Amino acid sequence: MKNKDIQLIEHLDELRQRIIKVLLAFILFFVGAFIFVQDIYNWLIRDLDEKLAVLGPSDILWVYMMISCVFAIAATIPAAAYQTWKFIAPALTKDESKVTLRFIPGLFILFIIGICFGYFVLFPIVLGFLMSLSAGQFETMFTADKYFRFIMNLTLPFGFLFEMPLVVMFLTRLGILNPGRLAKARKLSYFVLIIVSILITPPDFISDILVIIPLLVLYELSVTISKFVYMKRQVNEVTM
Repeated sequence: MKNKDIQLIEHLDELRQRIIKVLLAFILFFVGAFIFVQDIYNWLIRDLDEKLAVLGPSDILWVYMMISCVFAIAATIPAAAYQTWKFIAPALTKDESKVTLRFIPGLFILFIIGICFGYFVLFPIVLGFLMSLSAGQFETMFTADKYFRFIMNLTLPFGFLFEMPLVVMFLTRLGILNPGRLAKARKLSYFVLIIVSILITPPDFISDILVIIPLLVLYELSVTISKFVYMKRQVNEVTM
């Protein structure tokens, strides 16, 4: 009993140390992004005809922190994934440990692709549609706070959601998931993804559709990848 308690304390201490390392990495990247935040800000508003308004001095700091935070999250993903791998590696086989390590660069790449998809594809479409609704009816004025909240709501979730195929591939490779389970959970997964899309988009039908479709495509892509990995895993087990 004492040995189990000691092992639990050691695991908790190791977990604490790894979380601290991830937090330190986030703070480091946050500070680095904040140093260049004005350049990033100017690049993000390059297509706007007018300057963004602020309702108070604190809004400026809040916007800069929001931008720096998004960049810090993106840069911290490889560090967080590596520390997670280091924590669970002792419980994995040698083959599983190698496979897990290979997935870390993919997590970062897919996160960036998701962010780019949200910013370069969805954001202009949704913003253009919403602006067309107010054309000739209202005088529009963007505040910096709401403008960047709008960007973040359309981009940051896609950074994480685009990692879905890789996560499914990884869990299938370890035998935790299989195509059958994913197929059975299709209705529930669709429902969850639809709810997520409604929560992260403005309250209009077109924006919801523009987000729902990519999410459902991602899920079906994840199912297809799972089938491929599962079949390959079965073949390898037979040959062994």
